Amino acid sequence: MQLPEDQIRAGHIPADLYRQIPPGTDLRRVVIVQQAPRSYKGPIVLTLVVLTGSVVLLLVIAFVVQVVAGAAIGVLSATGGLSYTINRTSKTRKGI
Repeated sequence: MQLPEDQIRAGHIPADLYRQIPPGTDLRRVVIVQQAPRSYKGPIVLTLVVLTGSVVLLLVIAFVVQVVAGAAIGVLSATGGLSYTINRTSKTRKGI
């Protein structure tokens, strides 16, 4: 018997509970009810699901914004309202 739960299952009554039992009570008929130990699995899983959902939502929003911006540039450049050019100039100057 290494754990307190094992002692209670074996019929041992802890001293603090023993003092609360009224005198004259048959200790063979005393039943000790324990509260179940708290499980942290649910809150941890919920936190991981919320974080994962938030990251996925941000990635989807970023992808949609990128697609919409690309489509807008394509439409505006096709209609002549906007042109996007890349001008590559040489960084070294040739003799004057």
